[in-house]
Amino acid sequence: MKLNYYADTDSLYIDLSEQPSAESREISEGVVLDYDSAGNLVGIDIDNASAKVQMNTLVLNRLPGTVETIAG
Repeated sequence: MKLNYYADTDSLYIDLSEQPSAESREISEGVVLDYDSAGNLVGIDIDNASAKVQMNTLVLNRLPGTVETIAG
């Protein structure tokens, strides 16, 4: 899973899978869910993220994998 914030567009994209998106559905204003060709959720796109998501703190709790930080 990857979280990518784009300050120039104030959008947050959450990659849930490496699979490419085949279909997108807007579930509320500025929140789009991306699905692969099998119908599995692969990503979440949030426009105007700074107004919708509390981004000043990220808490990771008991994740089974590794945590990697990339400075932007």
